[in-house]
Amino acid sequence: MNLSWQAVVEKTVTGLGYEVVGCERSAGGLLRVFIDKPLVNGQEPEQPVNVEDCERVTRQLRYVMEVEEIDYQRLEVSTPGLDRPLNHAGDYARFTGHDAEITLREAFQGRKKYKGVLAAAEGVADDALAQSTAWRLIFSDGKTEQVLDFALDEVRSAKLVPEIVFRNRASGTATGAAAGKAAAKKNTGLAPGSESADAAAAKPKASKKKSNAKSRQTDDKVDGGLDQ
Repeated sequence: MNLSWQAVVEKTVTGLGYEVVGCERSAGGLLRVFIDKPLVNGQEPEQPVNVEDCERVTRQLRYVMEVEEIDYQRLEVSTPGLDRPLNHAGDYARFTGHDAEITLREAFQGRKKYKGVLAAAEGVADDALAQSTAWRLIFSDGKTEQVLDFALDEVRSAKLVPEIVFRNRASGTATGAAAGKAAAKKNTGLAPGSESADAAAAKPKASKKKSNAKSRQTDDKVDGGLDQ
């Protein structure tokens, strides 16, 4: 039985030791594949995806898709960028404590988009995060910190929010509010300098909110850097 093109991409990329963050196919025959490196013993990989990684995946995909007789015109393999999408529970677990933006399927209190710090739902153990369907977002309404509890099936889309750290030209050190956050960050594995805050050791006091449900190829391109 022939595999779908999505299944071929998934099998090929994971077989090379990477993970598929997303893939899409345009009407003009363009295939876009976004890849990342998986965690290593629960930690971010020492080196992010680079040009050599994308070239390696491109070569293998071109070969496999020819064998599987998958019709396409152009292939692009790249990283997902700083605003990496969060597609499943494993992504949420990996980036717990990072700034994220979620868009709900149905509006809650007159809005669908919320931006804040991604956190585990109350009572969910760390070793169960990768399978958890319940999550929360800690955000500010301009006056106080709020907590939005939501389920993954209530989310239309979610992505990381890039954080830009301004540095003092003379000393090269982070300045302003970013300096405090910078001290508590780790590398996300997306690209050099693409860091986001870890989960705070103590949860901030916040009022809670519930979401609605709960209250043949030519001109292939390789991009190993960030989307410009």
